[in-house]
Amino acid sequence: MAVELTAEERALAAELPPSKWGKASASVEAWYMDEDTESDQRLPHRRTPNKPCPPEALHALGVRLWVLDADKYESGDPKLAAIRKARGYSYEDCITCTPACLPNYEAKLKTFYQEHLHTDEEIRYVLDGSGYFDVRDLEDRWVRIWTKKGALLVVPEGIYHRFTLDEGNYIKALRLFVGEPVWTPINRPAEEHPSRQKFLSSVGQAATAAA
Repeated sequence: MAVELTAEERALAAELPPSKWGKASASVEAWYMDEDTESDQRLPHRRTPNKPCPPEALHALGVRLWVLDADKYESGDPKLAAIRKARGYSYEDCITCTPACLPNYEAKLKTFYQEHLHTDEEIRYVLDGSGYFDVRDLEDRWVRIWTKKGALLVVPEGIYHRFTLDEGNYIKALRLFVGEPVWTPINRPAEEHPSRQKFLSSVGQAATAAA
């Protein structure tokens, strides 16, 4: 069933277009990762010289971005409410990841960092702190997306990805979901999985053209 939105809600719920991602560098930044698999995953892992990933390439992969005022979350942010209504995000919970809050912290980070996909979007709204979402492009390159306070990031169903905290070792994030959450990761390889096939079908040609 289509959701009816007012003109104001439609404006509030509009995603940030790729042409404006560059102006949101205080909340998000993306680059192609180096080939170093031995160093700490929490390091930036930029190439030398650094190779930024064009916002258009990420958008073609199905990655979506909003930038909000995270300080308004507790008091009820109408922009977040409009996004949730427009996209059907009926579930939310808040997680804090720090060495003090997360038992077996180092082991958990390794688990988060295992390459996988999901059968639904993965939606994270960073309320404080920061972390890295890494996504695979269609040439099998890792793109590191540094999400910081205020970034609401949507990673599409079926894309290979992983997560890690950065050297700050702290993130507080809102997890959003359509309906009851399903957190089960499907580890790579999963090329024949319906969600992977759906992803390749929906974004393959667009992502290749934008790269």
